[in-house]
Amino acid sequence: EVQQIIPLPEAQEYQVQLREKEQAGRKKRAERYDIRLKFWEGLVNITKKRNTRHANIKPGSYHWLGASSGIRGLGFNYVIVQECGMVELYIDRGEGVENKRIFDQLAESRAEVEAAFGETLSWERLDGKRACRIKHVIDRGGYRNPESEWPEIQTAMVDAMGRLERALKTALDGLRL
Repeated sequence: EVQQIIPLPEAQEYQVQLREKEQAGRKKRAERYDIRLKFWEGLVNITKKRNTRHANIKPGSYHWLGASSGIRGLGFNYVIVQECGMVELYIDRGEGVENKRIFDQLAESRAEVEAAFGETLSWERLDGKRACRIKHVIDRGGYRNPESEWPEIQTAMVDAMGRLERALKTALDGLRL
């Protein structure tokens, strides 16, 4: 026996609310991507003026912007989130054991690297994950700060990236791969 189901008026109203909520979520998501793209365009302009390794990177809409260190799988990344920025060396050659071995080699130079950088760094071996990172947080603000504050945040990030690259150079050159 087949029963005919007649939708209640509330069901239609509920479906309309769901659709509106989905559309609002998509709009918020799209807005986040657009804001990040605009943030990266400003940062890349600074890197172009300074002729850094990120000078020819095409700004994207993701939360990170990366360039190779010159060693496969080791990238110098800028990261921007709502409330802060970061610079990092991200280690991911596709194989967890190799990544941990490289991280451990770099960590042997931690004191020299941090002395050269001028501050302590966050050394994240990330044992539960495949990749590792060495990062520094720039807490001047993130992409949700007023646009008038972005140049200061972007400049601080580019300055920190330059220091990170210089601080890690000797350790990277000495890696046994």
